[in-house]
Parts: sequence; C-alpha cells; structure tokens
Amino acid sequence: MSAGTLIILNPAAHSDRAQRKRAEVESLAADCIVYATTGAGDAELMARRGVKEGFEKIVAAGGDGTINEVVNGLAGTNATLGLLPIGTMNVFANELGLPVHDLQLCWDIIKADNTRAVDLPKANQKFFVQLAGVGLDAQVVKETSAQLKRNFGPLSYLISAAQIAARQPPRLFIHSDDAPIKEGSFVLLGNGRLYGGPFPFFKHAVIDDGKLDVIVFKSLGYLEIIKYLQDVVFSSQIRVPEIEYFQTRRLRVESEQSVPVELDGEVVGNCPVEFTLQERSLRVLVPE
Repeated sequence: MSAGTLIILNPAAHSDRAQRKRAEVESLAADCIVYATTGAGDAELMARRGVKEGFEKIVAAGGDGTINEVVNGLAGTNATLGLLPIGTMNVFANELGLPVHDLQLCWDIIKADNTRAVDLPKANQKFFVQLAGVGLDAQVVKETSAQLKRNFGPLSYLISAAQIAARQPPRLFIHSDDAPIKEGSFVLLGNGRLYGGPFPFFKHAVIDDGKLDVIVFKSLGYLEIIKYLQDVVFSSQIRVPEIEYFQTRRLRVESEQSVPVELDGEVVGNCPVEFTLQERSLRVLVPE
C-alpha cells in the first residue's frame, strides 16, 4: 500500500503557454509520480488505477474536462482531489477559491492538506463537479469542431452559437418536485455559482449545500435566450419572467427530440437525463 500523491497531467493543449505550464507542473511534482494522458477517458482510468494502488491524493493537472474525468475515477473512494489548474477555463478551481494563476501556490495548497467536502452531482451514471447543460450550450459544444477551436479559441463557441441561433429550440419536459414549471427550451444546472468562466450564473449556489441550482429558459427562440443570458450574468437576481430559477436534489429532463447534454463542458450523450446529488461526498484540497 503506497501512500502519497499521484499527478494526472493532461498535456493535450499544444500552445507555448501549455508547454510552459506542463514543464512547471513537472518541476513542482518532481518527487511524485506523474501520469500523462494521451486521449479522452485516460484520466478516469488513471485515477481509478491510482485509487487501487493506494494513492491518497490524486491531482488533476488540466482544465475542467480533466477534473471531470479524474473525479469519475475516484468518486466513492477515500482519495482526495487536488487541482493544478492549467486549462483554458478552470471554472471549478475558481469556484473553490484557488489561486489559478499561481501553480506554486496551488501546489502549496495540495501539500498543506486542508480539505473541504463538496457535493458530487450525477447525470445518469456520470458524475460532474461544476455544471451541466441540456440544449443550447451542449449543442454549441457538440458543433464546435477541434479545427474551429484551434483557429478561434474561446470565440469558436460564439461562432457556433451564431449558426445554431436561427434554429427552433427543442421542447424539454422537466420533472422535479421543486420545479415551478414543467417545460422549457434550455436547462442549466450548477453545483457552484460560476458558469463559463468568471460569471456567477447560479446566484444562490453553494457547493456543499446538498442542492443543485437550476435555471430554465422557457419556450424562447435562441436569440432571445442569448439576450437573456446577459441578464442572468450581470444582475444580482433573476427577475425576468422568461427564466425560472429553483433548487432541488433531483431533476429529470426529457424530450421527444434528440437533445444533447453537456457536463463540465463536454458532451456526454442525449436526453433523457436524470440528475441526482451525493451530499458532501467529494474531498478536495482547498486554501485555508
């Protein structure tokens, strides 16, 4: 049984910045074992293997997609999650108050052993840490090709959104004891406050309160949804009647159409999807 720290590094990004970050991670973790992923699904398998080998801390060095995979590998075990945020967005690390622009400080936090137990939401059989979307944003992720991302970076999502905006949104049916409405055209769920970067979408969300925060856009066209997204981001309360906000422990979303679902920014499949929550079941290393 070997105690210790395992680093799971996603070296996928090809920019100079990514190369520098990778070198920095490798020098910080010089006396630890570092596994580097080569493709989708690797981080989850590596985390699972790390747990079996007895590592007490499993560190995700990457962005939100890497964290999502690592969490799916260590969920339900005693291993603690550490974060070295080197992705483009790092929403979960921001949510936890990590100094995302200082890897040395993040590494000090990992060594300091201050843990926080946070809720772990689940969509069908897959866990996620920060957010989920059914409809528009999942469709955007799905249709944003690797080529577009390479050429335009974060802008690529806006380009895809513009192409999708002219279409008719799907009809989503919402099943939850706490839902004030039964139908919508786009659903977002948050475990924490932040979505898509530094934007506090989910105004009342707390990452360990045992609840999922849900935003439902009613039957609107996509252009209207995009307009209302600004209201959600820039106002402290959601007051527009076209948007419902509620909290729940369980939610099911169905549709008669083929509607994609994204978790932590990656498309994982289509409706129907059942969201549940395991209260405070993920231990994460955080600042004092």
